[in-house]
Amino acid sequence: MIDNWPILSIITFMPLAGVLFLLIIRGDDDTVAHNSRTVALWVSAFTFLVSLVILIGFDSAASGYQFEEKRVWLGDTGISYHMGVDGISMPFVLLSTFLMPLAILASWRSITNRVREYMIAFLVLETMMIGMFVSLDMLMFYLFFEAVLIPMFLIIGVWGGPRRVYAAFKFFLYTLLGSVLMLVCMLVMYIDAGSTNIPLLTSHEFATGLQNWLFLGFFASFAVKVPMWPVHTWLPDAHVEAPTAGSMILAGVLLKMGGYGFLRFSLPMFPSASEFFAPLIFVLSVVAVIYTSLVALAQSDMKKMIAYSSVAHMGFVTIGIFSMNEQGIAGAMFQMISHGLVSAALFFCVGVVYDRLHTREISAYGGVTAVMPRYAVFFMFMMLASVGLPGTSGFVGEMLVLVGAWQANTWLALFTASGLVLGATYMLWLYRRVMFGQVVSAEVQSMERMQPREYGIFLPLTILVLFFGVYPMALLDVMELSIQFILDDLKASGVALFAAR
Repeated sequence: MIDNWPILSIITFMPLAGVLFLLIIRGDDDTVAHNSRTVALWVSAFTFLVSLVILIGFDSAASGYQFEEKRVWLGDTGISYHMGVDGISMPFVLLSTFLMPLAILASWRSITNRVREYMIAFLVLETMMIGMFVSLDMLMFYLFFEAVLIPMFLIIGVWGGPRRVYAAFKFFLYTLLGSVLMLVCMLVMYIDAGSTNIPLLTSHEFATGLQNWLFLGFFASFAVKVPMWPVHTWLPDAHVEAPTAGSMILAGVLLKMGGYGFLRFSLPMFPSASEFFAPLIFVLSVVAVIYTSLVALAQSDMKKMIAYSSVAHMGFVTIGIFSMNEQGIAGAMFQMISHGLVSAALFFCVGVVYDRLHTREISAYGGVTAVMPRYAVFFMFMMLASVGLPGTSGFVGEMLVLVGAWQANTWLALFTASGLVLGATYMLWLYRRVMFGQVVSAEVQSMERMQPREYGIFLPLTILVLFFGVYPMALLDVMELSIQFILDDLKASGVALFAAR
């Protein structure tokens, strides 16, 4: 029965149906704002419920793409409307649909101006994110990949902080420049292979010399999206100026676009180039892990500290991907999903106290545990998950990446592991300064206790982080065959997998 429905198209474009409802809402400003929040929440929640059909119907014992939809789009050009999911893309689709209603709930009280336009931006953003993960045509992927920039640019530039315009343009220009190079490479691939079909391009053998240039073109885009050092500087500014919900989606989903691109394009389509450039990726990733962790230690703004920690965690992801062994790639995938949940929760933790005191300066807080003890428990759990406490999802991803890195190079694993120590240092230091000690001011003492809406955001995130930490096979089983397909393709291309060395 599911096979007879275009379920992926329904999930992708359902948020746009919500946009139509938002456009026809009438009434005074308060009525429009309330109804806009309600419609956006219900549409995003319903989209998540429908996306569970993919989870229920997904066969983890079957290889290849599932729920495929393919229709001729541009005549005989080889360009088609083609959608499908596998063990790599399906978790990201569910992550996107899961986080969106939580992000809308996080905006319930903090956004008071142009509420309808704000909710429209988030629903459009959801469509673009899902469309990118389910696209099996290279042109479709590029259109969704680039279209993500527009609503996020508006979310930062219109509803952000004092330097929102600067941060929005920096975000847009960084990501657009890399994507232009990727578009040129896509045109070259289309000329060489005669198709934009991603499964066909995966099996097409590009010349070794051409692979190197194509890899660099795609790398220019994906490295900015991850973001990798030294093209990471847009991220702290974007996070600091973005509203809380914008930071939750930016860290939870948008940073995963680069890692997903490496797994969907770079490794399977350019295997020789991936092997050739792997040492460069390792160096840049290790620098990101160590350098941005040290920078995080020097921050006085809570949001900026968590933003730099995201760069360090994504350094683990790129190390795992280019370790090119089962443990490394599985760890990178697991780390991306875990980081999507944990980072979204951490940014919401900052948003909870910011909504009350309207400052993110660490020095403005202290003794919060005495005022908001339940909030302190949630913050502590997510902080420990971020540093990889056993029993949380953060531990599983980081340990698998370290095992994969060890198989690739012992020194690589050693330098990567230093990120665990540095991560624990800055997160524990942040928690001590904000939560413990004497209550530093009357403003902190008078902070409002947590509301049911805030519990409704924290609880599902906490449950999933704990569930994947205790039972990681729930996620690893889904992605196993897809990862093995990538490894088999690398081996067939003559790549000496690091696990075999």
